[in-house]
Formats: sequence, structure tokens, C-alpha cells
Amino acid sequence: MKKSKGKEFFASSWAINNNTSVYVLTILIIIIGVMQYRSIPKEQFPEVIIPTIMVTTVYPGSSPKDMESLVTRPLEKQIKSISGVKKISSNSIQDFSSVVVEFETNVDVKEAKDKVRDAVDKAKSDLPTDLLTDPNVMEIDMSEIPILTINLSGDYDLESLKKYAEVIQDRIEALPEITRVDIIGALDKEIQINVDMNKMKAADLTFTDIERAVASENATISAGSVTQNGMKSSVSVKGQFLTVDALNSIVLQTPTGGQIYLKDIAEIKSGFKDQESYARFDGKNVILLNVIKKTGENLLNATDEIDDIITELKATSIPDDIKIEKTGDQSRFTRNTLEDLNNTIIIGFLLVVLVLMFFMGFKNAFFVAISVPMAILVSYIIIPGFGFTMNMIVMFAFIFALGIIVDDAIVVIENTYRLHKTIPDIKKAAKLATGEVFFPILSGTLTTLAPFFPLAFWPGVVGQFMHYMPVTIIVALFASLAVAYIINPVFAVNFMKNDEDKKPIIPALKSILRTTSFFLIPAILFHLAGAASFGNLLIMVFVLVLFYKLYLNRIIYKFQHNLWPRAIARYERIVLWILKGRNAYIVMWSTIGLFIFTIFLTAIAKPKVVFFPDNQPNTINVLIKMPPGTDVLITDSIAHIVEKRVEESLGQGNPDVESIITKVASGADPNSFDRSTSPEKAMVTINFKEAKYRVAPTTPYMDEIRDRVTDIAGAVITVEKNKMGPPTGKPINIEFYSEDLDALISDTRRFSEFIKVSGIEGIEELKSDLQEAKPEIIVELNRAKANTEGVNTYTIGAAMRTAVFGKEISKFKIFEDEYPIVLRLCEKDRENLDNVLNMNITFRDMASGKIKQVPISSLVDVKYSNSYGGIRRVDNKRAITLSSEVINGYNANDIIKQIGSVSKDFLFTPGTTFKFTGEQENQEESMGFLSFAMTISIGLIFFILISQFNSVGKTIIILSEILFSVIGVLLGIIIFGMPISIIMTGIGIVALGGIVVRNGILIVEFADKMLAEGMKTREAIARATSIRLTPVVLTAFTTILGLIPLAVGMNLNFETLLSSWNPQIYFGGDSVMFWGPLSWTIVFGLTFATFLTLLFIPAMYMIRHAMKLRLKRSRFIKAIKSAFTS
Repeated sequence: MKKSKGKEFFASSWAINNNTSVYVLTILIIIIGVMQYRSIPKEQFPEVIIPTIMVTTVYPGSSPKDMESLVTRPLEKQIKSISGVKKISSNSIQDFSSVVVEFETNVDVKEAKDKVRDAVDKAKSDLPTDLLTDPNVMEIDMSEIPILTINLSGDYDLESLKKYAEVIQDRIEALPEITRVDIIGALDKEIQINVDMNKMKAADLTFTDIERAVASENATISAGSVTQNGMKSSVSVKGQFLTVDALNSIVLQTPTGGQIYLKDIAEIKSGFKDQESYARFDGKNVILLNVIKKTGENLLNATDEIDDIITELKATSIPDDIKIEKTGDQSRFTRNTLEDLNNTIIIGFLLVVLVLMFFMGFKNAFFVAISVPMAILVSYIIIPGFGFTMNMIVMFAFIFALGIIVDDAIVVIENTYRLHKTIPDIKKAAKLATGEVFFPILSGTLTTLAPFFPLAFWPGVVGQFMHYMPVTIIVALFASLAVAYIINPVFAVNFMKNDEDKKPIIPALKSILRTTSFFLIPAILFHLAGAASFGNLLIMVFVLVLFYKLYLNRIIYKFQHNLWPRAIARYERIVLWILKGRNAYIVMWSTIGLFIFTIFLTAIAKPKVVFFPDNQPNTINVLIKMPPGTDVLITDSIAHIVEKRVEESLGQGNPDVESIITKVASGADPNSFDRSTSPEKAMVTINFKEAKYRVAPTTPYMDEIRDRVTDIAGAVITVEKNKMGPPTGKPINIEFYSEDLDALISDTRRFSEFIKVSGIEGIEELKSDLQEAKPEIIVELNRAKANTEGVNTYTIGAAMRTAVFGKEISKFKIFEDEYPIVLRLCEKDRENLDNVLNMNITFRDMASGKIKQVPISSLVDVKYSNSYGGIRRVDNKRAITLSSEVINGYNANDIIKQIGSVSKDFLFTPGTTFKFTGEQENQEESMGFLSFAMTISIGLIFFILISQFNSVGKTIIILSEILFSVIGVLLGIIIFGMPISIIMTGIGIVALGGIVVRNGILIVEFADKMLAEGMKTREAIARATSIRLTPVVLTAFTTILGLIPLAVGMNLNFETLLSSWNPQIYFGGDSVMFWGPLSWTIVFGLTFATFLTLLFIPAMYMIRHAMKLRLKRSRFIKAIKSAFTS
């Protein structure tokens, strides 16, 4: 990989010769890049697509055990043979089976669905032949969570509020970005026919008679068309009811030939379905609209369009006294996060430019600096091709790459400037400069990228979440390589001058006035035109230019020509001392000793280990679960109590709280796969303001709320927060397996109690996912009696369902509205089981052929049940899961270790096993992959270095930096008391490998060059290190300063700074919580690695050279002895 001196690089030479084309290309990149950035879908976190398919089967009259053996097992048997399946979980309850199939993340969702459908088709021969419908195969979208909630309230009844809610629903659902809008807390209108059973029985009528009569009367029938006077007219018979009262006059024919009006046996009224869900906003009853976005669509565009719709409807269709409020708006957090990261990029960029100015001068720093926005804009053009959204993972990748992007440009511009001093023709100098450093730069870039290539293929949920980062970094660094060789040389040719070494002088008054007019006059015009931000930007630039001309350039000159040369000279003396005698060995063994000491210190200090970084919650969910069968009104009353205690925990008028939302039954289970209501569940959600507007941390509220609500009798209450990162399950998640269901239930209950008394602290409460059965009345058909009469289960089941639950028998239409007409028993009869069982059913007598009526009670047996409500299976084994959140201040990994330790003393029933799943399982997978990625990246770097140096010894010297850079990481973590994040710290250590190696290459490469020119070893190494000190320090400084704003959580709003001179400076926020551990890992490791590069690498190079000489002497002496003795 060597390049002969004086040879040009063809791409750079072409660009220099065709500079107009390059300028046009630059303008196109800027325009297209900005357009792409504006159009890329934006979200806070990437949407993780876990291919998940659910198979649901209904089989009336089957117990959970029957559903398991007759339906669930045959389906699982076929599904388990499908390739790409990661996990199969199922649940068998009364009359219903669901099988959820989770595939590996690299499987296409459509392909997964087709595979499951084929497996279900194969299983049909093993399923019961009397299934009413085939198993339903559907896709589950895990990303279907509300992006915002719209609350409607006012002095209106719920029916009126629902009409306005439906207007909003229809408009929002028409947006291409929206999947659906769910309405919670509304009443559904219906026309009710409430039958008096005794009167119906006395008239010898049945539900079927009533249904037939209503359907026959409430109809409009087309009779064709007729021709009259040459005109064709359509004929229709209209009989649809125009008023509810019209139903009273329906005539029913009795079996004896008599007639009776419907009103004589039933009450007909316009009413509402039994309210199935409730919603409250800050304690007031409201109707909620949960807005669900489609996967991959632009969150910010969607919420902006929704805002426009609400504004329009409030001005046209919705009364002023109806209050419409948005809560839980995810776009606010997304917008703030992206703005913070954009501002962080600008801060980091300015810091990098400032450092470049001190080392390279203003003009050269400018040439280098343009590589940053150009590389990022090129990346904006490319990354949509990978299906990426603009999220905080992608934005961090740009921040991470910020200091590395300039490295290629630094070398190109520095080399161009150096050659231009001896070659007056700037074009020739630029061509030779780029050609001279092409292969070294390419090698350095490849070693930097080497750790990110394996990370780009990270499997699983965590990998799908994090792979945005390595791919974006790879794209950005390759883009920077292209910019360094195509665009940077052209700018250098046209604007570089050999005057950076001239001593700056204070500009004349005329020059200052000219600069003032150049900036201030346009600034004033912008202000007059209403574009204050542009005017303020010009004023700010003017102040910076003036400050540079009057003060900063002289400071830079003094640094470049006085302070820094003295520092280089002192450093060269230090290196010469290290290379003297046995000092090099002292440096080597000291470094090794420090490494061993750091490992021991880490083992003693035991820093906290977490999977993903912890965060201050933006929302807290209080989940309420009552016993199965609890009436929704009871659940609502418990939710009222929880609401009150939550408000007490937060304090009256808490400035950090945006809203408190309560959902009962509908939308109350964030983990539910379907949209069904669960009357025994409720959820109270506390939405906080954005981090920069809070006055206190929000995590302590969780413990306060938990302490206040856990003593509510009969309710299982869980306090959760929104977590940053991918969906990984509970921090404590233990799955138990056994084919003996009774033993499994007993063991999990005993184990839960055992852990409670074991003294392990930090566990909120181990909760079981065993479905406790609600009290159930089982009506079983007496087969002998039924067969005699010729009656089947469906006939009886349908009659009882109509009586109790009700049946929609027709539609009542008025204008554009349509309401169901529902037939059932009146309330006093349907709430009395004896009355329902005494109801007659009508059928044809098999012997006589005549119509016959008998009471249901004569054909059935009634049983009362209260066993378990469902049988859950995981990967074809019966399973029960115990799970819990971790109380603030405790560590999940420590708790898992303690549970694993004490479980050895627990006596399980033979056949019962358990394992840790959830977050712990994902953590183990991620640790395994990161170890693998580190191995692969070191292998790639080793191959690149071997190709460049053709020396194993030099390669090992450079690779040792990777190992010893961990010293800086661990010492930094211990000294500052930081936790070790498996994901973030792990990625940081892997990424460090490529960065630190790059600096080592600079030293070794130049030392080889000095030796080749005939210098003595000690002087060659010292000279090489002193010459390369500037790029080594510059590379480290730019990378570190690019990350420092994010590491310390510094946020500065440039938009408000320019619009109103208010920078809104604050420290903290979601970004620093999430990215802080990774940023500090790089900062700690790279800081220490820089000293390694400057001190350890020269020492190791000297030791290697000395050992090589000894080996040669040894061979020489052996050769002489051999010659004399032969």
C-alpha cells in the first residue's frame, strides 16, 4: 500500500482541473441535502420492527385445557417447523386460543405471515371439524403506540361530544401518516328492544320471531324499473323506520294465528350501550382520541397536520365552548431532542473549528471545516436509501463522527499547505499533496471504520435499534473521504495563500469600517424586512470577525509560533529521555502494571452495571389490574382512588406536570395486542413537561406514588416509566416451565413468597402472568336430552347470547347516522339466570315435524367454576412468568444475581425449570455480540495494518493501544462514579479501537520514514513523534471536543439566540442521559490513548528495534562460531 512520491490521485486531479463542475456539484449537494433533511421522517427513537404474527381461534364451549389440546398444540406443532422463528408463545382460555409467533428481526413481515398461514393450513386436518370459523392469521405491529392524545371536554353530554370527536377522528384518519384514531370514554347510541320474558313466553313467541318481523319491516327493496311516457323510472319499496316509535307498531304473528304488537311484550327506546370505557383528564370526564401513526411515517409532519386540522375545525365545525387539548404529544419530545442534537452538532463544530484555527490558522481551518457540513449533507442524501428515519441514533452518529470527519481534510489541507511553500504552483502542489497521502488516509479511515462494520450487522431487537449508528458513521466517513479528495482540494487551489505565517497586524480604521458596512447594512435591511434571525446572524458574524481581527489572530499567532513550538520541543526531550537506556522498558512495564491495577481496582470498586442508561421519565404509567370479572364501574372507582393519591404524591399545582390522564378498560393495557376492552384494567398516566422546563427530577415521583398506591385492597398496581431504548422486556423477568400445570402454579406462587422473605431489596413486586379465572357459570348441553329433541349447542348458545348480551338485528338510519337495533331481555330478566334458563327455544320436532318449544333448563346442566382462566405456553412448554420493575436506586443485575443465588435453596417440584428472560436475556445476547464484534474489528484492523506495514511487530505495537485504552475508560468511570452501560460503554470501547489506532499509525509510519532517510533509531523516533505531535493532538482534540457538549449535557438553542438573543442554555435532558455513557467512554479512552500514542508507542517501537538488533547479533555470532568450528 505504498505510493511513490510525486504521483497524483486521479479523482483529485480531475476535480482541480474541472473546478466549475465541482462548485456546481457542491451547490447541488447543499440543495439536495437540505431538501432530503426536510423530507426524511423524523422521530425520537427508531421504530423497531419485530416480525410478529398472531393466530386466533374461537371454539365455543371449550375449556382452557380443551383449547390447549384441541387447537393450540396442533397449531404449535406445525408452526415450530417454520424457519426464522425466534419464539412461540400461546394462551388458551375459555373458548379462545391465541398463538403469537415472533420471528428473527431479519425476516420480512409479509413472508412471516405467509409462512404462518401455510402452517395453519397444514394444521387444519388436526383441528376440530366443528370450528365455526377458520383460525385467523394477523400481523401485530409493536410500534402502534399513540403519538398523542386529544381530549374533548365541555358542558355537553357524551353523545354530543362523541359526534364532535368523530368529526376529528374522520379528518385525522384521512391523513396518509395515520393508521387509526381510537375513541375512549364515549357512549355508543343504539335502539334497544328490551323484551319482557314472561310476556314473550305467554305469547308463545321467541327472539327469532321478533328478529324476523323487525328485519321484514325495516327494509327498502328495489323493484326494478318501469317505462312511462317514454321515460324509464326506478321503482323501490321504502319501509325503513323513520322514527323509533315506528317499532312499537310492528305486528308479530303468534303460533295460534293471533297478532300482537311488539310494544306489548317489549320496551323500545333510544339509549346507549353499557359504557365499556371511561376517560378523565386532570380528574374531569372527557372523551379521548388516541392517535396511532403508521410505521416509518414522519411524526413531525403528522402532528403539524393534526394541529392544522384542529385549528380549522375549531374555527368552522366545533363550538367555542368545547375544550380541545393535546397531551402526551411525542412530537414535542422528538422536536426538542432533534433540536438539542442539532444544536450540539453546531456547538461541537464551532469548538472543532476553534481548535483547528489555533493549530492551522483561519483559512486552513475554514478549508477543513467545510468538510463537516458537506459530509453530513452527502449523508442526508444517502441514508434515506437505507430506509432510515432522522432520529436521535442517527443524529448522535453525526455528533460522534464530527471530530473524525475533519481528520481526512486536515491531512489533505496540511499537506497541501506544506508543499505549497516549496511549489509556487498551487494546482501542482494540491495534486501532489492529495496523491502523496491518499493511501495513508484511506488506510486510516478503514481502520477507523473497522469496528463499525460488524456493528452494522447487529442482530436482534437491540441490534435493529442501534444499527442506525454504525451505518450512519460509515456513510459519513466515506462521505468525508470523498469531500477531502474532491471538494477540499478545489477550495484550496482557489483560496489558499502562503500568508498564514505572517505576523498579524491590527487592521486600519478604514478596514474596520469596510467590514462593518459589509455586515451591518445587510443586517439592518434584514431586520426591516422582518427577517430578524438573518440580521442577528450577520451581526454575530460581524462581532466574531472583528474579535478575530483585533485579538484572536494575534493570540493564535503567538500560540503557533511560540507556545506550541516550545511544547513540541519539550515533548521531544521527554521522548528522548524515554528512549534512553532502559527507560523504554520502564514505560512498558508501568503501562502493563497500570492495566493490571485498573482491572483489580474495577473488581474492588464494582461500578454499577446497567443494560441501557437510566433516564428521568417523561411519563409515568400507574397500571391497575383488578380480579378477572370485576365490573368496569368498580375498576373506575379504584382508578378514582389511585388518581387522588397520584395527585397527592405530585403535589398541588406541580409545575413539572403537564397532565394526568386516566383510561379505564379501553387503552388501559399498553402491552395489549388487540383493541379489545378489559373491564378489570385501568391506567393513570402522568405526562411531564420537557426536561428543560422542569424544576426537579421526575424519578423520585415513582417511589412516592408506589408507596401511596400499593395498599389498595384487591388491586394489583404497577408503576412504570417510559424507557429510552428498544423494547427489551422487564428488568426482572423469570419464566417457569412444567407440563404439570398444578405443580407449575404452586411452584411459582411458593417461589414468589420465597423471594419476598429472602431479604432481596429493590424488587417492586413479583407479579405473575397466570390468568386467574373470573367466576364462571358453565352451561353444558345434556347430549342425551338434546339428541332426543334434535337441538344443538349453537342453537342454545345463540339464544342465551341474544338474551344476555344482545344481538344486532337491524339498523336504524336517520340522515347520515346509523345506529344498531339491539334485541335482548329487559334488565330484570337478563340479570336473573333462572329467568334466562326458563326461556323457551323453538325448534322442529324430529319425530312429528312440528314446531316445538321447550325451556332451556330442560336441556342443559349448570356448573359453577373458578379455576385458572388460561394456559400459557412458551416454545411448546407450559409456562408462567414472574416479573417486576426495579425500585429506584437499585440495580437489576445485582438483584438477578441474588435471585439466582437464593434459588439454589428452593425446592422445586420435579419437572419444573426456570430461566431469566426479558431484559436479562437481551443483555446476554448483546454482550455476546459486542464481544464478537470486538474480535472481528480487531481482526479487520490487524489485516489492514499488516497490509500497510508488512510487519507483525509494528501491528501488535499499534493494536496494543486498543487494549490499554480501556485503562482510561475504567479509571474515568471509577473516579467519577459512573455506571457501566452494557450497550453504550460496550459500543464506546469497540469504537475506540479504530480511533486510537489511527494515531498510532501516524507515529509508526513517520518513524519508518525517518529511519529510511538514514537517521539513527533514537533520533528518528523522537523526530517522528515530535513532527506528528500536531496531527495526533489535533485528531484527539477534535474528536473529544465534538463529544464534550453531549457528554456534559450542554444545550444551547441557536434558533432563539438568533431570533431573540436568548440562548436558553441548560444542562441535562434526555440526550445526555442516553448518550452520556458512550460519550464519556470515548472521551476517557481517547484522552488516555493519546498519551499512550505519544509515550508508549515510541517506547515500544524502540524496544522492538532493540530486540530486532539483538536477534541479528545472535544470528551473526552463531554464524561466526559455525564458521570457525567447521
